[in-house]
Amino acid sequence: MSETVYLEPAEWTTQAACRTSDPDALFVQGAEQNRAKVVCQACPVRTECLADSLDNRIEFGVWGGMTERERRAILKRRPNVQSWSRLLQAAKAEHARAEAASAARTA
Repeated sequence: MSETVYLEPAEWTTQAACRTSDPDALFVQGAEQNRAKVVCQACPVRTECLADSLDNRIEFGVWGGMTERERRAILKRRPNVQSWSRLLQAAKAEHARAEAASAARTA
């Protein structure tokens, strides 16, 4: 079972999968964005990255595995969310609890 770890706002960047890659590789357009998103797939701080980009309305680049267009669509669908960080961390914690309960039932 993995434990949910809450990181300070800027601390998550030290654990990002992209921390050692070329930053320009995440600020691309078109089909290149899909290649950039691959870096995010197994990133341990993907949720924190996405929340930060949504909370700060970052307009460019791939953040948390989502393009600017995808993030704009989320913001448009959920205009009343005041803290994406809180919302996504709560969802992540609930998901971890559900996985743990499922694993306990099958053990």
